[in-house]
Amino acid sequence: MNTAPYLDPALPTSARVADLVSRMTLPEKVGQMMQLHANDGVESPIRDFHVGSMLHMSPANLVAAGELAKKTRLRIPILIGEDCIHGHSFFKGATIYPTQLGLAASFDADLLERIGRATAVEVAPTGVHWTFSPVLCISRDLRWGRVSETFGEDPYLIGELAAAMMRGYQGDGLGDPTAILATAKHFAGYSETQGGRDASEADISQRKLRSWFLSPFEKVAREGCATFMLGYQGIDGVPITINKWLLGDVLREEWGYKGMLITDWDNVGNLVREQRLFPDYAHAAAAAVRAGNDMIMTTPAFFEGAQQAVAQGLLDEQLIDQAVGRILTLKFDLGLFENPRLPDPERQRAVIAQPAHTALNLEAARRSLVLLRNDGLLPLRQSVRKIAVVGPNADDADTQLGDWAGNSGQAHWLTTGHDPDAITTVLDGLRALASDGCEVAYAKGAEIITTGPDPVGEFFPDGQPRPDIAMPVAADPAMIAEAVEAARGADVVVAVLGDRIELVGEGRSTATLELLGGQVALLDALLDTGVPVILVVLASKPHVLPPSADRAAAVVWAANPGMVGGQAVAELLFGEFEPSGRLPISWPRHVGQQPTYYNQIDAQHGHRYADLTQEPAWVFGDGLGYSTVEYRDLEVLMPTLSASDTVRARVTVANTGSRAAIETVQVYVRDVNTSATWADRELKSFAHVTVAPGEAATVDLEVPTASCSIVTSDGARVVEPGAFELLVGPSSRLSDLLVGPFEVTAS
Repeated sequence: MNTAPYLDPALPTSARVADLVSRMTLPEKVGQMMQLHANDGVESPIRDFHVGSMLHMSPANLVAAGELAKKTRLRIPILIGEDCIHGHSFFKGATIYPTQLGLAASFDADLLERIGRATAVEVAPTGVHWTFSPVLCISRDLRWGRVSETFGEDPYLIGELAAAMMRGYQGDGLGDPTAILATAKHFAGYSETQGGRDASEADISQRKLRSWFLSPFEKVAREGCATFMLGYQGIDGVPITINKWLLGDVLREEWGYKGMLITDWDNVGNLVREQRLFPDYAHAAAAAVRAGNDMIMTTPAFFEGAQQAVAQGLLDEQLIDQAVGRILTLKFDLGLFENPRLPDPERQRAVIAQPAHTALNLEAARRSLVLLRNDGLLPLRQSVRKIAVVGPNADDADTQLGDWAGNSGQAHWLTTGHDPDAITTVLDGLRALASDGCEVAYAKGAEIITTGPDPVGEFFPDGQPRPDIAMPVAADPAMIAEAVEAARGADVVVAVLGDRIELVGEGRSTATLELLGGQVALLDALLDTGVPVILVVLASKPHVLPPSADRAAAVVWAANPGMVGGQAVAELLFGEFEPSGRLPISWPRHVGQQPTYYNQIDAQHGHRYADLTQEPAWVFGDGLGYSTVEYRDLEVLMPTLSASDTVRARVTVANTGSRAAIETVQVYVRDVNTSATWADRELKSFAHVTVAPGEAATVDLEVPTASCSIVTSDGARVVEPGAFELLVGPSSRLSDLLVGPFEVTAS
């Protein structure tokens, strides 16, 4: 029996790590730093590269990898990662929740923590130990293909929700057999792309990073997020992969982060190819390790490059030992040496898609929906005799799930996607909820796009497949005529329009935000019938709606609402629950006004363009219920405070309608005079309150004075003494906000 100290679970992790590293050869240590995919099987990565981690593993490959790892010299278990982004994305039968952007509409950290916990419970028995989630990128340019993966445009909201989801994933600690490693990505500024193009250079300064992009990451770093994933892009000419200021000075030194860093897909290869900073993989590998990277994702050439770097004196082997130590620490803390957590079919049957998770999914789907307009048509009466359900997304199960799920293209082993019978589309939901005797007619009405191969080639330089390019499909008069016929005699038309999964994700940024294909012509024709139209925008992100949308009786945004999203949409339309979703991201009126986020720094000539408005269609925080509320009597309880105090206030929320109201009270802060240019207002807190019809509730509010900070011109985050204002209301729109002054003193 092997009695090596690293195999003794009674020893502290640090002792086990030190013993194991001392026994490893240089090739074994370099291999431990590598994460490779299993598209060509698992034998070569384990045998030839001594790989420490693998990703994108089919269930069969997971079993094979576990068996092979047991036969290696040191029997080091393999850490398995996967993009479990909004549920166990690529496991057949797993619970798929709304996308991150949809979940952000809940403004509810507790809900996000419960979803993270439920996801981990389903992931753990499948042999996956690590999710590449949550995404902490800030969405600003809506043309970017990965908007749906984010929590929206506000740093505070992103930090609160990401930290909650991270806590859910990691449970009571990594020793918990239902815990999985969380990943904060993409560190940092990855979303600040040029022209909305994915993975392009980010035109962003260190001060701008500190002002908005770093704060969500700092929160999860200090709360113990196990891993950080680095963005593809460069900042000020320095790729994130080798950015010693960001990875060393800020993350490791300022924030004291002890966790593991992983590159994104072939970042080290990118240093040689597209970014062209190094002549070969020896120099690139040396730079990446010196900058603090631990796990190198899908760069096979790192194996020889890192060994050559040591041989050539470019890289101190001690730095490799440190990186390997951080990787092994996670493996020991997860208990993988005692229990490698291989797939457990019996446990899978017990926990995956369990009724409690389905109920949580329905709660999440309801909370993700945002009612943007209602002329009084909603909620629908049960007495309606005919509903015409029209549109290309009314019965599209894959688009309802969104990216990183089903048929979105990342899982080669899940060729048929998730079971469509387990997904309730909007058409399914309305048919199930409509009263007996109510006819639910259906016509697709339009196509959105067709796709074809990119003429540049089948693969990107890093080996990833190029997505097919999208080509809008022209309006079909016959399909529109069929939809118009379905609408005739109907009490209401439910038009479900939006985008498709082929327009969403990595490498799939869009030049336009308009509704593509025959959708605008279809909507125009439906509105011309005179039948009231409810427009449901089932889409990954905000879109530019055509002028005719102003004639819709109601507008609902359903941001890829998941497996039971169609049930939730139907319930909302029939008033089965009170709409409570609020926009985590602003909606544009035209694509040329990008970006549209609410907390921009004011400009002297910023009122409008010469030809079009700069005002969004709907702002951050917008969202209606079926009741009406009134805010009044904002009171800041202690109007003079020090930087170590807490701003305490209260406001009255009165329900002036006939149904119970569920209100998200939003609290913004304005620093009246600042030493450097700063946003006019920033979200700093929010609270939920339910108020019965005709009644009023007093809501207590708190904002730590320390969070009322700015970043000065020399990059320091400080609370500057002086006058401040607390702004409280139902959205970020200035006209919606009550104002309460307070002052922060110098001592």
